Amino acid sequence: MSESERGNGVDSVGSVETLFDILEYVHQKDGVTLSEATSDLDYAKSTIHRHLSTLDQRGYVVNEEGYHVGLRFLELGEDARNRKQAYQLAKEKVEELAEETDERAQFLVEEHGEAVYLHRAVGDHAVRTDPGIGKRIPLHATASGKSILAAMPPEKVSRIIEQTPFEKITDETITDQDTLYDELEQIRERGYAFNREENLDGLRAIGVPVKGPKGSVIGGLSVSGPSHRFTGERFKEELPSLLLGTANELELNIAHA
Repeated sequence: MSESERGNGVDSVGSVETLFDILEYVHQKDGVTLSEATSDLDYAKSTIHRHLSTLDQRGYVVNEEGYHVGLRFLELGEDARNRKQAYQLAKEKVEELAEETDERAQFLVEEHGEAVYLHRAVGDHAVRTDPGIGKRIPLHATASGKSILAAMPPEKVSRIIEQTPFEKITDETITDQDTLYDELEQIRERGYAFNREENLDGLRAIGVPVKGPKGSVIGGLSVSGPSHRFTGERFKEELPSLLLGTANELELNIAHA
């Protein structure tokens, strides 16, 4: 912000929101010129240029035949992913699950009412269909996310559900609060959650919560794969048992780290 803007009492929070609007736009477009940004965004060309120039100078975007997100975010992302020792310990278990099942395994955490992919590993027969690391998805549309919700205190669950839009991702996505509350109760009783093509057609998953020493939920482990392989005893018994055992091992590692 310029000295003249500060002198005129420009809202600094509004300026920050503008910066993030522009940055998120650059991310979504995967590279954009100043002219394109000016055409698409409801900001003056000078405002967009000023913010992009600042981000470029700080290393958060690069101008390479258009503006792209810079690698400075890689450093910040790694710091975020490793800021808790439990997050680091989860990576090893995700890799073990992928190797043992030959499927895709992941560890998700809740942040601001959404599920965030923190770790992922793939086995020899895994399908590579999930969002990348750091991507967000509604908690209620994933096995890990539902297992996390089921392990949370009731008041936090209520806050998250109240702010959830319940948009229909597939024909199987839960779109009703009462239905979700009923399923969360079932998950608490059995200890694991199912995803039956609720965020991607043809994909099923099983998820379990991972808790800290004091019982608070840290995140969720899950294994996912094609619906034709996730059926019968394997889907309903073998994989849930494996995940519960792996989560227990991870919780012990976290408690004694």
